[in-house]
Amino acid sequence: MPDGWVVAVVELLDGPPGSRRAGRTRTPASTARTGTERAARTAGGVPAAPRGGAVRWSVLTSAAEVLAATARCAAVGIDIPLGFPAGPERRACEVRARELLGADRSSVFFTPPRAVLEAGGYAEACAVARRLTGRAISLQTFHIAPKIREWEALERPAHVVEVHPELSLRRLAPAVAFARKKSVRGAGQRIAALARWVDPATALADLPDGARLDDVLDALAAAWSAARLALGCAEVLGHEDDDRGRPMRIVV
Repeated sequence: MPDGWVVAVVELLDGPPGSRRAGRTRTPASTARTGTERAARTAGGVPAAPRGGAVRWSVLTSAAEVLAATARCAAVGIDIPLGFPAGPERRACEVRARELLGADRSSVFFTPPRAVLEAGGYAEACAVARRLTGRAISLQTFHIAPKIREWEALERPAHVVEVHPELSLRRLAPAVAFARKKSVRGAGQRIAALARWVDPATALADLPDGARLDDVLDALAAAWSAARLALGCAEVLGHEDDDRGRPMRIVV
């Protein structure tokens, strides 16, 4: 399966009739990446713990296809950085996300300035990063640059937001010390946590070809954060806009 996107469109059982939202995560090739503050609030009596119903799965090859497939969703969570810092400053949403993740903060990498990700090769990207920020970037960050640029090139509706599945999962099950996502124990923990949001027997019964289990679970976690945004009870990390006026925020 070529590098693409696992998309989960989840029916929301609480809220306006027929409303839906979607979560998705990148289907990793050889360069996989895991894995985006207002106080949490409840609006109009809507519960802060949404309940998901039926799940519709797909594996898509481009960001444009994801937007088309989720056009009717009330909110869409994307596990990719949206918005770039202009210089050496870190994005506040990533700083806060790393604080909240504690020992697991390595799952959040700091997004470099746009010019770094537009470089033609890794050596050039590191040189630009050192000039702009005083630091090189990791090879892992460079390898997902095409996916970041793909989303940057699109006009995104306001309800399409950045999420971070690992942070979503720790909000779903704050007492759990999660093991690595690709371990058997870690997968079991994540399925148990997601059972507070969807019925695993239903949600995982008909998965698409080409999807990996860890990406599927990330997509359901992304959908949970998107559902919270649709219901008006999400946490929003960060408050800045980038140099193009696009928000740099992670919705949990």
